[in-house]
Amino acid sequence: MIRRMQKEDVPKVIAVHLASFSGFFLSFLGPRFLLLYYAGICAASEGIAFVYLDPAGEPAGFVAGTANPRGFYSRLLKRDWLRFSFASLGAICRKPNTIRRIARAFFHPSENPVGKDVAGLFSIGVLPEVQGGGAGKQLVSRFLEEASARGCTRVFLTTDRDNNESVNTFYQRLGFFIGRQYETPEGRRMNEYWIEI
Repeated sequence: MIRRMQKEDVPKVIAVHLASFSGFFLSFLGPRFLLLYYAGICAASEGIAFVYLDPAGEPAGFVAGTANPRGFYSRLLKRDWLRFSFASLGAICRKPNTIRRIARAFFHPSENPVGKDVAGLFSIGVLPEVQGGGAGKQLVSRFLEEASARGCTRVFLTTDRDNNESVNTFYQRLGFFIGRQYETPEGRRMNEYWIEI
């Protein structure tokens, strides 16, 4: 039911992402941006990405991140900067101050932990109709297995601290612990979780 994410899975992964994260920044950037983002993770040598398949064999959930996450966004942008720029235009036209946040998102590698022993779990989503059936737990477990196979001993992720009890409880039940709490420039209060593998 879980296999590596492939390039042809990305359109379905985008649909799952948009269903899971309505109102979030990456969703606001739109499907063209998400296509480049998830295809970039799939293509990157450090990328770690899996899909959860429904009984019909279609992706109904996914997990994506990288080994050695420091600088990943910068490397991704450098590989495909022109297409990312065009994909961002719609969001920038709708909300011009978005350009500052996009720039910060791609040039914030100093905030990501560094080390070949570290992996970053950047995104996980499951369609509402399959939530509660263990898909999320299976995806995280498979991500941790792959990170360990690549020599990582620690995995981090971030999620909202406020109005996000079920997600925070989910990670804590899987053995993640809060390494730090911080606030983004937009005022979002965040939890940074870690797990030793």
